[in-house]
Amino acid sequence: MTTNNTSVNINQAANLIATCGTNNTFVFQGEPGIGKSAMLKMLGDRLNIQTRYVDCTLLDLGDIQMPKVHDTHVSFVPNEVFLSDEPIAVMLDELGKAPTPVKNALLPLVYEHRVGNYHLPEGSIVFATTNLATDGVGDALQSHAKNRVTFLTMRKPTADEWMEWGVNNDVAPELLAWVKEYPHSFASYTDGEAAKDNLYIFNPTKQSQTLQTAFVSPRSLYHASHIVKQRINLDDDTLKAALAGTVGKEAAADIQAFLSVADALPSFASIVENPATAKLPSNDIASMILSLGAVMRVDRNNVNAWMEYLRRLPHEVQFVFAQNAMRSGKAGVVATSKGFTDWARDNSWAI
Repeated sequence: MTTNNTSVNINQAANLIATCGTNNTFVFQGEPGIGKSAMLKMLGDRLNIQTRYVDCTLLDLGDIQMPKVHDTHVSFVPNEVFLSDEPIAVMLDELGKAPTPVKNALLPLVYEHRVGNYHLPEGSIVFATTNLATDGVGDALQSHAKNRVTFLTMRKPTADEWMEWGVNNDVAPELLAWVKEYPHSFASYTDGEAAKDNLYIFNPTKQSQTLQTAFVSPRSLYHASHIVKQRINLDDDTLKAALAGTVGKEAAADIQAFLSVADALPSFASIVENPATAKLPSNDIASMILSLGAVMRVDRNNVNAWMEYLRRLPHEVQFVFAQNAMRSGKAGVVATSKGFTDWARDNSWAI
């Protein structure tokens, strides 16, 4: 995937808001489904701050503030979503799709953290998201609005970045292995000729011609994960239709091929019970699915047995497990196990 050196990934974007967001308002543009909305929870967790989500596509002027009539005058009362005694983080989602009057009414909030005469508590953060203008989904901000903010692009994650996130968010290992094998599913249509014939990704041209009802994105793959985990309860036709309606028919067909491989794998229980003799996968793809699933399943009681079995798999698969395990919430479990430290010592030449 080609990345624009003036763009940031989701972690960089969240860090920028967390460190500079009390003084600057950041507006991030990006393709559909790449995780822009997830930044609000990331900030709430990192800063231990109250968060407020505002869907700008649903706002009318009266949703921002309303007049309150007194005997001698009229005052304006802001929507309670903006009210707090403590600093808050406000996310204006899909700002570029808001009606023009709503955008104009939100500019004081964007620029001054103010709604009418009400100012957000000192230390509050306001940031916004919008789609790329080239996405063709109706997003636009005028120049005077952009000049009030720091306007930048949030890029799609790379396949490896998304896999790291997926390991920590219980994504089905079959999908993680599929992404490892098909990293071009995380390409961007903005990559030009290199992505022109990519059948997996969002393509605004195909959208405008109603040729693309679903496509691969970080968001749609996460939704597909729920379906994959429940496939035992679904017949083949239903599974195929559900996946096609989530990530597109091209990706669905390839994912189903991975699932057929995964369903023939030895169980994790049989592996940790007999690591020296448990059945080995028949090919590298199956081995990859098994190792990525193990990242989520290892604990202090089974990690040494798993490491014994892992040594029987191809070296590339061993390193994929090690890399993803050390980036996951299982790092402490794995790094302190004898099986892993022995493996790391024996493979120090390649680490």
